[in-house]
Amino acid sequence: MNLPKIQMRFCPKCKAHTEHEVKRVKASKKKSSAVQGQRRFKRKMKGFGSFPKQNPKGREKPTRKVDLRYKCKKCGKQQTIGKGFRVKKFELVK
Repeated sequence: MNLPKIQMRFCPKCKAHTEHEVKRVKASKKKSSAVQGQRRFKRKMKGFGSFPKQNPKGREKPTRKVDLRYKCKKCGKQQTIGKGFRVKKFELVK
């Protein structure tokens, strides 16, 4: 799927349609130290042999969702629109 790098979109901060720069965002690394709630949850579930259940083999999704950020050229505010979409090939073109 080809998508233009610059699009006219509605900016909620400017309250007008302005040019937006489209950027694909990659998943960030998870923090090595889990937060207190997650540590507590893991400790609580330690005795349960069936937790967490693993996905059956061959059941993974064939594609990953594309995370797009739109940056307003006028005010510089960035926003994500929608939850992303699944696509095998993705390319930003001029």
